[in-house]
Amino acid sequence: MKRIKIITLLFTILFLTKQLTAQKRGVQLLTTGAPTNTSFRGMSIPNDEVIWVSGSNGTIGKSTDAGNSWAWIKVKDFETKDFRDIHAFDSNTAIIMAVGNPAYILKTKDGGHTWNVVFTKNMQGMFLDAMDFRNDKEGVCIGDPINVGNAGRNFFFIIKTIDGGETWEQEPLYKMPPAERQGEGLFAASGTNIVMLNHPDYDYAFATGGLVSNFYLIGKEDKKSVGYQIPINQGVETTGTFSIATDGKNKFYCIGGDYKIPHSTYDNFYWTTNKGKKWASPNTAPPYGYRSCIQLIDKERMVACGPNGVDYSKDGGDDWISITKEGFNVCMVSPKKKLVFLAGEKGKIGKLKY
Repeated sequence: MKRIKIITLLFTILFLTKQLTAQKRGVQLLTTGAPTNTSFRGMSIPNDEVIWVSGSNGTIGKSTDAGNSWAWIKVKDFETKDFRDIHAFDSNTAIIMAVGNPAYILKTKDGGHTWNVVFTKNMQGMFLDAMDFRNDKEGVCIGDPINVGNAGRNFFFIIKTIDGGETWEQEPLYKMPPAERQGEGLFAASGTNIVMLNHPDYDYAFATGGLVSNFYLIGKEDKKSVGYQIPINQGVETTGTFSIATDGKNKFYCIGGDYKIPHSTYDNFYWTTNKGKKWASPNTAPPYGYRSCIQLIDKERMVACGPNGVDYSKDGGDDWISITKEGFNVCMVSPKKKLVFLAGEKGKIGKLKY
């Protein structure tokens, strides 16, 4: 009898511990005063105190106290533009990317008070999707495939900078990967489907979606580029990979699904440990729906978000826990304190408690 009581007590303690842990997890919605007609898809956290967000209606937000208070900016003469991605270097310097044709990239050096156009392109089919920086000088920006030459082939539009975004140069044709077929494209969902690498052979990687979803590693000068198909949900225009994360070496995580079916967990997350040659998926619980963004917190922990919720994994992506059904478009992790912030529709910004 005494043994039964002890076992019962142990189970009770384990249950209560699990319940308390679950209660600690969640998303704290921040009171921001953001315009509620704005959809945020871009976010950048250069240090533990500074957070920038970008979105529709020419709106930029900035916090310099880890999200406790915010300043809101309407970019003059670009009030109708949708800034789907942003990269910030500090509290004063940031670069924003506007989708649509003509394409624009703008830069501020005075905390968002003034913005200078550092790149513009007006051509049929132009649509920028995402950008990333390796350091404070080297960056890359990618757009939807465009028709090049008379052969009827479409090539992903790629531009690079080596001076912190002051100037941008289009990649030469031999470095612009061709789309595998009509219907392969990119999603301007959270600015995280391209990533610059610190790798001896590869300069950057990106993932596509639509009728086919591929993973591309673009070689450095005199190094070969490679591409592999991702076994993620694909086949129609609304499916494929929307976001990637990497440990900077050989491991890459690809997440997405079908944004028209946000609750579907079908083949929405895969990872590779050998640069795309072979792929694995969760053995237990996958992410709980279509996800537009994934970020690594550390070696094993990661977070993903989408329109129907936020998920958290503490075992390298093999098992996912649903944190909240509150939807967000983008999530980012601060460099040192590992604070996780999220942003989404109707000016919503949150902080993850994990």
